[in-house]
Amino acid sequence: MAPTIQQASDLHCESFRLGPFVVPRVWTGLWQLSSNAWGSAPVARVRQGMARHVRMGYTAFDMADHYGSAEIIFGQFRESLPPTEKVVGATKWCVFKHINPSRSVVLAAVQERMERMRTNRVDLLQFHWQDYSDKGYLTALNELHGLKEEGLISAIGLCNFDAIRTDEICTVLGHGAIVSNQVQFSIIDTRPLHGMSDVCEKHDLKLLTYGTLCGGFLGDKWLGAPEPDLYSGNLTPSQRKYLDVIVKAWGSWELFQELLAVLHRIGHEHDGRSVANVATRWVLDHRFVGAVIIGARLGLSEHPDENRRVFGFTLTEQDNQDIEVVLAKSNGRRLITTIGDCGAEYR
Repeated sequence: MAPTIQQASDLHCESFRLGPFVVPRVWTGLWQLSSNAWGSAPVARVRQGMARHVRMGYTAFDMADHYGSAEIIFGQFRESLPPTEKVVGATKWCVFKHINPSRSVVLAAVQERMERMRTNRVDLLQFHWQDYSDKGYLTALNELHGLKEEGLISAIGLCNFDAIRTDEICTVLGHGAIVSNQVQFSIIDTRPLHGMSDVCEKHDLKLLTYGTLCGGFLGDKWLGAPEPDLYSGNLTPSQRKYLDVIVKAWGSWELFQELLAVLHRIGHEHDGRSVANVATRWVLDHRFVGAVIIGARLGLSEHPDENRRVFGFTLTEQDNQDIEVVLAKSNGRRLITTIGDCGAEYR
């Protein structure tokens, strides 16, 4: 199903229903609080950045159990808001090593999320399981579903599960038990188009996508710029990751420049929107996508005004055809065989 789009008249911010929540289609990612490699800002400035985002309609925040103090800072921020101000906190429970997912183990993980976020119920708990050969993920998700029934979780999502396991989980747990899967999806990395989109349609699942701007490379700043040195020390961790994908797996820096030029021209034709706006809109225009998650170095580097311009327009058939001309020259459609399905890069 296509997202049910609602317009906030004052903010012109698209939203959709995710489980019991109505949330915006652009989320604020807090993974950059996980390491000083992203730069650091005083907690007070981080909270000010959160408040600025909420005022502009970005009322959903994405974090995880291993994103440093992100859960704690978000919990303190939400506690400071007036009761009438509603924000949604999506966090994760990521299982990277073998565990026995008994009720007590699963409950302890959920309670830790609640304590750190200062809440009596986790809004959206996204579950990641590293080893597919260990079917304990089904046991763990059954336990999480039981805790949802008890009122400790409002909604359950997945994180970096591939199409086969996502289909399996949704089939076993039943319709509506899982509301989302968080995976990488961009105009460069189109792997969700090969299987995952069909699973989403089958189970009425929405994707929450990250990597949509390839660490910022899908931006006007890089149009006409020389290929950066991967080892210069001037790139962020995300940029090092995505530069490797762009020049080794997807194509070349020269072809990427051709793509940026097309996106820039399309943006100009849509009331002067940016390359990032067009790249984000391309993802949002896919009916199985609920929201994109855009990382913000709160207190250091934020672009809430520019990000809001992803709303209020859609790409035309000609726009998509022009983009496809470039994509057809790339290896993008083959990434699912060279890298693997969604989440394979982390396994």
